Amino acid sequence: MSAPAATQVTVPNIGDFSDVPIIEVHVAPGDTIAVDDPLLTLESDKATMDVPSSHAGTVREVLVSVGDPVSEGTPVVVLDEGEGEPAEDTSSAPAPSGAAAQADTEAAAQEPDTERGTPSAQSTSNGASKGSSNGSSAPTTATPAASELPAHAGPSVRKLAREFGIDLAQVSASGPKGRITKDDLLSFVRGGDGASAPAAAPAPAQGSGIPEIPAQDFSVFGEVETQPLSRITRISGPFLHRSWLNVPHVTHNDDADITDTDRYRKELDTAAKADGYRVTLLAFLMKASVSALKAFPTVNSSLTPEKDALILKRYYHIGVAVDTPGGLVVPVIRDVDRKGIVELSKELGEVSARARDGKLTGDDMKGGTFTISSLGGIGGTAFTPIVNAPEVAILGVVRSRVAPVWNGTEFEPRTLLPLCFSYDHRVIDGALAARFTRHVAHTMGDERRLLL
Repeated sequence: MSAPAATQVTVPNIGDFSDVPIIEVHVAPGDTIAVDDPLLTLESDKATMDVPSSHAGTVREVLVSVGDPVSEGTPVVVLDEGEGEPAEDTSSAPAPSGAAAQADTEAAAQEPDTERGTPSAQSTSNGASKGSSNGSSAPTTATPAASELPAHAGPSVRKLAREFGIDLAQVSASGPKGRITKDDLLSFVRGGDGASAPAAAPAPAQGSGIPEIPAQDFSVFGEVETQPLSRITRISGPFLHRSWLNVPHVTHNDDADITDTDRYRKELDTAAKADGYRVTLLAFLMKASVSALKAFPTVNSSLTPEKDALILKRYYHIGVAVDTPGGLVVPVIRDVDRKGIVELSKELGEVSARARDGKLTGDDMKGGTFTISSLGGIGGTAFTPIVNAPEVAILGVVRSRVAPVWNGTEFEPRTLLPLCFSYDHRVIDGALAARFTRHVAHTMGDERRLLL
C-alpha cells in the first residue's frame, strides 16, 4: 500500500499585506484537518486574520512557528492528504473570510519589516542574542554596521527615524526577536540610551523631549490588579498618541436643530423595524457631512508627506467609530454620496454587527476621507475627538437634547444635536471650521436638504 500523497499548504491571498507575523499556530503534527479549518492566526497593523487550510488530511509537518513573518505563498504545513477535495484556488481570492479586525489604527511596534535587504526575524534574533552575550543592553549595536546589516524595525519606525535623522543601528531594541519599537526610538531621542538626538532632528515637532510619567508602585497604598489591555486598545493607543502629538488639534462646537429631521427619522425607523434593521441619526449625519465636504473640499483632504500641499479627494468614504467589547474600531462606509438613507442604514447595521463579532477585515478599515464618532447612544454634552490622521478632521456628536428656543415671538421646545468638530489647524482655520460645522447643522435641520 503506497504512502499518502504529501501536499504543501501555503498562505493564500491576504490582501496587500506582507511579512505578517504569526500570533497563533492552531495545528500540530498528527492532527487531522478539513478544508477551511484554521491553521494559523496572523496579526497585521490593521487586523488579525485566520489562514484556512486549502486541503484536508493529516498534518505531517508544521513549517512555521509563532512570531515568524509570512506572506502570500509562504509554505506553512505539509499534509498527508486523506479524504476530501482541495478547496477552490484562492490565489486570486479576497482575504480570508475569517479575518477579524482588531484596530482602526497602525502599531509601529508590531509592524512587519518589509524593507528590502532586511534579515528575517529569526536571523535578526540570532544576531541579537550573539551581540548581547557580552552583557550589552543594545543588541543592534553589536551587529555589523547598518549599511551591512539593517536594524530590525518596521516601516513606520524607519520612517520616523529618517525624520529624526537617527541611525537605527544606534538604538537599543526591546521588541520581540530584537525588533526596534517606536518607544525604543523615542527613548533614544529623549536620551534614554545615553545618547542625544542629532541637532538637526525636528524633535519638538515629533513630540520628543516630553518626560515620561514616573513609574509608581501603587501596591504600597492598597490592593491592586494588573489587567492587560485588549489587542485593539494596545494597537490603537500608539496611533492616537502619534496623532495627538503631530496634529495641532482644535475643536469647534455647534448645535444642529434636528426637530423636523428626527421626526422623519422616527417614521423611517418604525417601518424599518419590520424589515429587521434600524434607522439612526448616523445615516443622516453621513449624508450631511458629504454635503459639507463637497461645499468645503479642503476638509476632504490630506497633507502630502512634505507638508507643502494638499491631496484633495474626489470620493467620499466615511469612517464610523463602532464600540465593541474589545475597544473602538473604525470601519469605512464607501461612496456615501451615492447611497440613500435606507441603504446606508442597512449597511451600518451589517458593518456594526461584524465589528462587534470581530469579523472585520483590514480592507474594511481602509480608505476613509472623514470620520464620525457618535456617542449619542451613551450621553455627554461635548467632547474632543482625535483626528484620524492622515485625515484632517473628524466630527463628534453626543446625545441630543430638548431645549427652549426663541422663535421671535416665544420660546418653543426644539431638539438640538451637539456637534463637536475637531480639525488639523495646519490645514483648516477657525473660520472654515465654523462654516463647515454650520453647513452640517443647516443640512441636518431639514431632511429635504439631504437630497441636494
